[in-house]
Amino acid sequence: MSAAAIAVARRQRWVGPQPPSPLPWRLLWLPLCASTETELDRRLAAGARAPLALIARRQTRGHGQQGRFWQSPAGGIWLSAALPWHDPAGCGGDSLGHGQGMAAPALAVSLGLALQLEGLGLRPQIKWPNDLLLDGRKLAGILPRLRWRGGRLLGCRVGVGINGLNRVPPGAIALRQALARTPRQGLASHPCARPDRLAALVLRGLDWAVAASAQPELVRRQAEARLWCDQPQPHQGQLWQVAGLTVDGALRLRREGQLVELRRDF
Repeated sequence: MSAAAIAVARRQRWVGPQPPSPLPWRLLWLPLCASTETELDRRLAAGARAPLALIARRQTRGHGQQGRFWQSPAGGIWLSAALPWHDPAGCGGDSLGHGQGMAAPALAVSLGLALQLEGLGLRPQIKWPNDLLLDGRKLAGILPRLRWRGGRLLGCRVGVGINGLNRVPPGAIALRQALARTPRQGLASHPCARPDRLAALVLRGLDWAVAASAQPELVRRQAEARLWCDQPQPHQGQLWQVAGLTVDGALRLRREGQLVELRRDF
């Protein structure tokens, strides 16, 4: 795979509502790296600007939530990107996206990817705070955060790990498995699960997220409609029922007439 192959795959038909203009991506393809997050750090420190995406064939120390490592074998997409993001005048806010007038990055990116997967006939669910599930199994992890300098929003950055043709650990699922219609068809190399096609899907999802970053209520409503709430959520030693999402990306929980909101620092 190469940046050119990804660019060709991106010219396919758009999937999802309200198609925005594609971003003028600068794509960097890395056969092997420790972490695309670390590589993106280096390039941003050297003055690189959004929209920029680094995509690795394989990572040795991919970053997950709370410093955990993500398994990153060949066959999946392991991507870190710097994105422009809507900055309403005087919105204020912080690195979690707790500002007024902008969509929460975790919700917008999760929803953008979910819409693309729905275009393949799948029914993904958003597991708060940053996973995408298919059939209750993890397909993708998302690591988003806003970039601030002196109270000024510089943009958004996001890491995405999504299983394509690669083998997956217990509790996870690869796109090739989800797209297989019979045991003999598509299980090994379904074309939509190929890295070039999957990378194009992720970039289209990020295009959608950026275009929707100025529509926080739209993002909240559509993300909530896809929210995974099959099991109670533990909180303070008790089990709570999932009640929905707030516009800034918090998870609303209900128990015996009480309502709480959970927020997660990535």
